[in-house]
Amino acid sequence: MTQTARNTLNMRIRPEDRALFDWAAEAQGKTRTDFILEAARKAAEEALLDRTLVQVDPDTFQRFQALLDAPPDPGERLKRTMQTPAPWD
Repeated sequence: MTQTARNTLNMRIRPEDRALFDWAAEAQGKTRTDFILEAARKAAEEALLDRTLVQVDPDTFQRFQALLDAPPDPGERLKRTMQTPAPWD
């Protein structure tokens, strides 16, 4: 089995934070390192996904914008639901 190379990352943290990380890691059956790495990786991915840029040509953008601006089609189920009296009425 081949091991993946790893680098060291040193951090200064408050004792109460370390205790919280240890407690949470233990609750999930993980090491502190694995717990913190997983949480940091998720946070990094979310931060980057929030900044994802999608580029499209002007025609595609106009069609997309028109779809967003158009009123939704209520459909039969929603119409039926909205016409049904509430049980508390």
